[in-house]
Amino acid sequence: MNTPVSGAAANEARANQTAFRDADLASVTDIAEARVHHDTTARSLRESLALLGDRLAGRMHVPGDSGWDDARAAWNLAVDQRPVAVVVAAGVNDIVQTVLAAKSLGLAVAPQATGHNAGPLAAANGLADALLLRTSEMRGVQVDPELRVARVEAGALWGDVVAAVAPHGLAALAGSSHDVGVVGYTLGGGVSWLARSHGLAANHVSAIELVTADGRRRRVDASHEPELFWALRGGGGDFGVVTAIEFRLFPVAEIVAGTLFFPIERAEEVMQAWAAWTATVPDTVTSVGRLLRFPPMPELPPFLSGRSFVVVEAAIHESPERAVELLAPLRGLAPGMDSVHPQSVAELLRLHMDPPGPTPGYGDGMLLADLSPATVRAFIDAVGPDADTALLTVEIRHLGGALRPEVARSSAAERGAPEPGVVAGFDAEYLVFGAGIAIPGAEEALAASLGRLLSRVEPWRAGVDYLNFAEHERSAERLFGDRVARLRAVKNAVDPTGVIRSNHPVGR
Repeated sequence: MNTPVSGAAANEARANQTAFRDADLASVTDIAEARVHHDTTARSLRESLALLGDRLAGRMHVPGDSGWDDARAAWNLAVDQRPVAVVVAAGVNDIVQTVLAAKSLGLAVAPQATGHNAGPLAAANGLADALLLRTSEMRGVQVDPELRVARVEAGALWGDVVAAVAPHGLAALAGSSHDVGVVGYTLGGGVSWLARSHGLAANHVSAIELVTADGRRRRVDASHEPELFWALRGGGGDFGVVTAIEFRLFPVAEIVAGTLFFPIERAEEVMQAWAAWTATVPDTVTSVGRLLRFPPMPELPPFLSGRSFVVVEAAIHESPERAVELLAPLRGLAPGMDSVHPQSVAELLRLHMDPPGPTPGYGDGMLLADLSPATVRAFIDAVGPDADTALLTVEIRHLGGALRPEVARSSAAERGAPEPGVVAGFDAEYLVFGAGIAIPGAEEALAASLGRLLSRVEPWRAGVDYLNFAEHERSAERLFGDRVARLRAVKNAVDPTGVIRSNHPVGR
């Protein structure tokens, strides 16, 4: 085991730099005493962490341990997380112990299940004085098929939930991939393949269990600590360590879904047609227009490996006959491949063709107020077949429908549900996102390509951004607009000293 831990080592380095810079004003004895003080502090921290480790049912990792790199890794393998230590919690008591220990040591706690969207926290050096608290082994899922409610633990993945609810003919408002964490996705809002008909996943949360900065276990809902309940639904993970979440399920067993593939050379034609089509479809249709450049990889099917496409992905909550009618304008473009078919709702986890596991990536996104023909042309200029781009996937998601804030609020009122949280929906009709694989040496090309994409569509940018698709740092004002003051009041009430640290902090 290496002697220094990262936070203490950083503090020591800064102290030494200051001491030697001012050597003409300090004696050699003073400098030596300062070094002894910092050595003692580092040793005391190590001893305190060892005591915490002894109290855990789970595990602790510190720099130098054989499992250190695996323990600190984010889902995005290009993100370099360097916390003081990593706690892998086995249960809620481990979380309580970790929060109390961090508070007594003057450290922060950064909760994390999968490490999706970990980039902003690492980029801001937000882990240098923090314990990374992994909840990835707390994956329990309980389903009440009569009440149509699921309760899931902090580390549950959408693959866990879908496997548990599908046998009952039920659907959750799941993410686009099996290994997306339920809690982080939902705290940020949650845009599913049923989003235009059902709204954000956060709007269907009935209760949240968490440990706050004082070490208290709380269960909050519309009647118990309603302000904290409001802030958690869409405000992210800055208010406590969520240990479990309850949410509504829906009686959807089958859906018509799949992908239409076209040669990338037809990108503008297809994207313009798709954009016009989205203005005509009912809220039962959620779709994505997307450009894909598959690298030549042996694990890909031969018909995809090394090829590039413009595609339309669609999930249609209608009868097969009605879906055929709705898809007719796009199928009239004669796609080269067409995988749209009636399927189990569980199959939606494969629709977006996300990487099957952790991957080094570089990406970011923004919300768009609308999608005019000029917007599509700007998009194609940046990433189309003639563009010099390092991005492998670039997409525009259709929002609107039940994702509009006014629709979400009226829907909640009609069914007697709790009022939506901090992000009821989006004052935006589309979402654009681009990403590439962050292999060594590709950083500059990726940054330039992503910057070109976002700058070209900037004229149509909405007033705020969406937390779950903000892969780089954002101000709280950019994410939450005029709701920031209310969010900060909640933060100050439950965590006045800033013990809990999220990837997108609201500030205090």
